[in-house]
Parts: sequence; C-alpha cells; structure tokens
Amino acid sequence: MTRVFNFSAGPAVLPETVLRQAADEMLDWHGSGMSVMEMSHRGKEFIAIHAEAEALLRELLAVPANYKVLFMQGGAIGENAIVPMNLLRGKAGADYIHTGEWSKKSIAEAKRYCKVNVAASAEASGFTSVPPRESWKLDAEAAYVHICANETIGGVEYHFTPDTGAVPLVADMSSNILSRPVDVARYGLIYGGAQKNIGPAGLTIVIVRDDLIGHAHPLTPSAFDYQQQAANDSMLNTPPTYAIYIAGLVFRWIKGRGGLAAMAEHNRAKAALLYDYLDRSAFFRNPVAKADRSLMNVPFKLKDEMLDDAFLKGAQARGMVQLKGHRSVGGMRASLYNAMPVEGVQALVAYMKEFESQHG
Repeated sequence: MTRVFNFSAGPAVLPETVLRQAADEMLDWHGSGMSVMEMSHRGKEFIAIHAEAEALLRELLAVPANYKVLFMQGGAIGENAIVPMNLLRGKAGADYIHTGEWSKKSIAEAKRYCKVNVAASAEASGFTSVPPRESWKLDAEAAYVHICANETIGGVEYHFTPDTGAVPLVADMSSNILSRPVDVARYGLIYGGAQKNIGPAGLTIVIVRDDLIGHAHPLTPSAFDYQQQAANDSMLNTPPTYAIYIAGLVFRWIKGRGGLAAMAEHNRAKAALLYDYLDRSAFFRNPVAKADRSLMNVPFKLKDEMLDDAFLKGAQARGMVQLKGHRSVGGMRASLYNAMPVEGVQALVAYMKEFESQHG
C-alpha cells in the first residue's frame, strides 16, 4: 500500500499511526467484542473514551477549570448560528472582523439573529492581511467580538490574540486549533470543526467560559443550547461517537510528540520550507502579507494559469493530491496540518522546482 501526500484543506490528512490503531481496533475495542461505532454512548466503554478525549484536550490546551469543553455537531457553519443563539444574552448586536470567505459566512449567518457591526475588514487588501488591531471600530455594548483565527481559503492567520477588553472574544479556530499553544483564558469561546487538525468530519469542538452559558435565546433548539449540552456531558443527544474516539487518538498522538509547543515548531518548519521557496521564485507567488501568512494553508498561483492543470496532473503522478485551490480564488493551495509530514512539503517543493525549470 502506498500512501499519498494529502494536501486537502479538509477533511484532511490524519496521523498514520492513528489510522492503524483505529484499524486494529475496528472490530474489537479493548476486548469489548464490538467496534466503537457499535457502542452505546451511554455504555461504560464509550463514556471512558469520551472522558479520556476531553481530559487530553484540556491538558493539551491547558483549558482553565471555569471553561466547558463540549463535543457537538453541525461544524463551524452550524456554530455561526449557535454562537449568537447562546451569546447575545439580551444584547442587540455583535462585532465581527472580516478577513475572508469564512468570516464572510459567519457575518451573513449572524445577521439572521442580531445586528452585526463589521468592526474591521481586510477587503481593501483583497483579504491578504489581518486588519491592524488599532484600526478596529469596536462597540463597547457588543455581546462579543468574532474572528476567524485562520482563513482556510485565503491563507490568512492571526498571529496575535486581539485585546477586546471586557467584551468576550469568540474565535473560529477550525483550521488552526491544536497547531500551537493558545491562551484559552483570553477567549470567551473557541470553536472549530474537527476535520482539519483533529479527526473526521462530524465533530465540532466548543470551549466556552462558564459565565457565558445559560442565557440562550428561548427559541434555541435544546441540542444547540450550550448549558443543556454541558449539563449532559455533550450527550443530550447521541454524539458523533466514532469521531470523538478518533479525536482522542489524535490528542494522544499530539501529546506523544511533545504537545503543542513541539507541534508549533514542527508546523513553522514545514511552512518555512514552502514560503521560502515561493519568495525566491519568479514563477510561483503567494499574495498574503508576510506577517499574516497562515502556517496551515498556503495558497499560491503560477505565473501562467494555463499551466494549472498540468501542474496538478504532475503532482498527482508523484503522489501529491488535493492541491487545487478553492473554487472562489483558483490557483493552488497546500494545507500543512499537524499530520502532514515534513517529507510531504519537501516533495512538493522539489516538484515545484522541477516544474519551474521546465516551464519557467
């Protein structure tokens, strides 16, 4: 069996050791005689899996005791609605920072529930940077300030935690959670889909401060009410059991590699390989401001877009897949999540050099 280098933006590459363990345990988890997919979420076996996954996530992120960790469903798109349902707390509006396609979707969804103040936008730069914090026009009466910590499509990432004063900071961290240490205490709420750095699609991680729950809009469905989910250990309804199991294996894998500090070093080294080559090349280019470049998603374009198909076919022939850029921006995109080995980036850069020498 030959494994490809999978540069998909999500669902994305998972650690091979995790996949092998899951395969070994597929029919019989720890002598239970059944697969995790077959277990009752109320049974002692799955409750142990769930508890370990939460404990490991808390340990990796050093989640303070006054925060709840919830395993939910609906993805980040679902949270775009679930956040205002729970966090408005009687207030009329919320502040949003517009840095690209995913924050655009968050803004559009939030407008269904409240008045949205776009406190800063990167539109003037073509969404190639994060607006400087001093340019933000925040509303002191806002229920919260929302950011997308990493724009998967545009390749723009926050490399700082914005100070929002007494107003809670909410972050969509779908595509960079667990890629580096985070000071959770500086956020009111963190959420993210699991299908990039954590596990299979279907699981959504929510980390929310205690004082922000218990104020959901009366029409909030019970399954989306943070307080009800917290009171039921994220099992008010049947949770995505197998996705939680895989997430727990990934958390254990990250811990075994030295935790988030080691993961950050690993990710910086991978990204530097690709960005250094892009900066030297006259054939390929990355449009993002250097200070705001994502370590997770690297978009790039060829000098001649007519060569895009040839580039993608050549990459696939060499065992590198899912390099096509998002349909909204075109070009190429290499996603370098935690489980992407440095060898994958080395292979990509070697191929790019070869392609440039042939077509440049």
